[in-house]
Amino acid sequence: MESRKRGHLEVFNRIKFHAVKGKGLDLIMEAEIIDGFAEVRKNLKKIALAYYFMEVVGRTTREAEPHPELYSYILKNLRMLKTETKLKRLRVNFVYEVLTVLGFWPRGRALPNPDLKLEEVIERQLSSVRVGKRILS
Repeated sequence: MESRKRGHLEVFNRIKFHAVKGKGLDLIMEAEIIDGFAEVRKNLKKIALAYYFMEVVGRTTREAEPHPELYSYILKNLRMLKTETKLKRLRVNFVYEVLTVLGFWPRGRALPNPDLKLEEVIERQLSSVRVGKRILS
């Protein structure tokens, strides 16, 4: 049997949902799409950059840690991605902001190579590193 909520739970959908605690996993009882970011999904470079954003956040934060400022920044960048054409600059600014919001770099201080600092923080190269190196060149 297929869930009526399944279509709402796709990557990059911003949703409003209601969940209840289960024995192992929480159960989503209701879900409603607030923004599906359709403009982003129509462009390969933009969808690749959106995945990059999520990987940066996933590698620099822990599950269940609240980061309201970071969440707001992610939404801001996904909204900007709808119309932005300077994707390389958006990517570099995103990395800088994530590093400063999470306390890995002092706000207001120039960061000459955000990619290098990010790799130092997460102690590895991102899987989607080619977003910055090839796709957005």
